[in-house]
Amino acid sequence: MPTAIITGITGQDGSYLAELLLSKGYNVVGVARRASTFTLERVAHLLDKITVVQGDLHDQGSFMALFEEYKPTEFYNLAAQSFVPTSWNQPTLTGEVTALGVTRILEAIRYYNPKIRFYQASSSEMYGKVLEIPQSETTPFYPRSPYGVAKVYGHYITINYRESFDLFAVSGILFNHESPRRGLEFVTRKIADGVAKIKLGLTKELRLGNLESKRDWGFAGDYVDAMWRMLQHDQPDNFVIGTGETHTVREFCEIAFAHADLDWQKYVIVDERFYRPAEVDILLSDPSKAGRELGWEPKVGFVDLVKMMVDSDMERIRKQVANS
Repeated sequence: MPTAIITGITGQDGSYLAELLLSKGYNVVGVARRASTFTLERVAHLLDKITVVQGDLHDQGSFMALFEEYKPTEFYNLAAQSFVPTSWNQPTLTGEVTALGVTRILEAIRYYNPKIRFYQASSSEMYGKVLEIPQSETTPFYPRSPYGVAKVYGHYITINYRESFDLFAVSGILFNHESPRRGLEFVTRKIADGVAKIKLGLTKELRLGNLESKRDWGFAGDYVDAMWRMLQHDQPDNFVIGTGETHTVREFCEIAFAHADLDWQKYVIVDERFYRPAEVDILLSDPSKAGRELGWEPKVGFVDLVKMMVDSDMERIRKQVANS
């Protein structure tokens, strides 16, 4: 039974990846940052099948100890300060975790066991003010947030360790991927949750930022399969993962509200407080390399993704109302 360590296992991607690896017969060890209480909601249904341990991307030694105890064959680094707006308020923390944290893991792998296969969660936010459309593995980066800048560092240090120390270190440049497990602070989940609350009479408006921002949105459950495929590939490499389609926040609203038989224009209020200091106007992936070399393609389309998220929040909030 191979063992995989996942940082960020309590997040959206970590929970889906844990499910996938369990289905493939892995022993799954999840790393969660120490806190007075663990937030285990997304993996609560897996706690009898996985091991959750404390660890911190600030502390290289904690990973050396984990390697000694669990002897992993694969390591998936999904942990980060990943909410873009927060990265302007906490830029140093974002750099410490999202950038230097990657170096600490790679150093631990290099010294303990260079044969551990390493996955780094890179981000389409690295493209920022895009220099070409669509964006591929060779598109230059122009990040527009401290988060994007930190992700560029993590991306290049992964490549550097691969080329300098012959590590099997891969970088997945994932475009926006969503699900019912997405955090409520992200715009897609904010919309789905807002639709459900408006439909059930709990609120009367939804305040959003730039409705014309364009993103390449896919389903997180599809994207973790791409992560796994990268670590099974013959050679370590970088791969863009996305749908190859782009949609505006406005389109997301239109579909989400319509699914609940509501007119979005009656409820959505544009609020400049939610605009970014430096906007990323359009992200659009070219995932052809992943299709060609990994045999990967997304299964859940944009409309079905939006409806899935609205249905999930409707069910969740109905239960909350019933139990209140």
